[in-house]
Amino acid sequence: MWRYLLPVGIFGVLIAFFFAGLGRDKQTLPSPLIGKPAPEWSLPRLDDPTQVISSKDLAGQKYVVNVWGPWCVGCQVEHPELMKIASRKAVPMIGLTVPQGALVDKQGEPLPLEDVWSEMQLGLRWLRELGDPYDVSVFDQLWKTAIDLGVYGAPETFLIDEHGTVIHKHTGPIDMAAWERDFLPKIAPSRSTGG
Repeated sequence: MWRYLLPVGIFGVLIAFFFAGLGRDKQTLPSPLIGKPAPEWSLPRLDDPTQVISSKDLAGQKYVVNVWGPWCVGCQVEHPELMKIASRKAVPMIGLTVPQGALVDKQGEPLPLEDVWSEMQLGLRWLRELGDPYDVSVFDQLWKTAIDLGVYGAPETFLIDEHGTVIHKHTGPIDMAAWERDFLPKIAPSRSTGG
């Protein structure tokens, strides 16, 4: 009898874990970086790869990093909301543009920027046609910075404080409700809504 009940019991426990996981809020996936220093980065501008922007250029101020790509369906969903959020100018917004896959040669070495320019053009065309919510966009050819941030997939949005510490992470398309609930209180603690 136990021989039959044990598999049924194990199956029941697995089903319980499955349904508990379905109920979790997917936008608040835990991040081991919350409360820790953000990884340092230095990346070429999307619009001018001869210019490099680094996290050090943003030191001393709060800023948002939005990980996105022109291939990303969730990024298409969030874009109109991101435009509204950016229009409020609460903090500088950095677009961390990622290609659909790391752009490397057969040996795994990064392709020269002139060989990935067409991929960068996809991002530039997107921003030209749909609007550019970013103060600056950088291009993460190898996904290294995105991976260092613990990105599961685009879009993801991070709030970095003036000390370079990650203070919030939003997974998936962001909207105004999430911005006002989760970001604004951390950007300007005395304000509960933006406007």
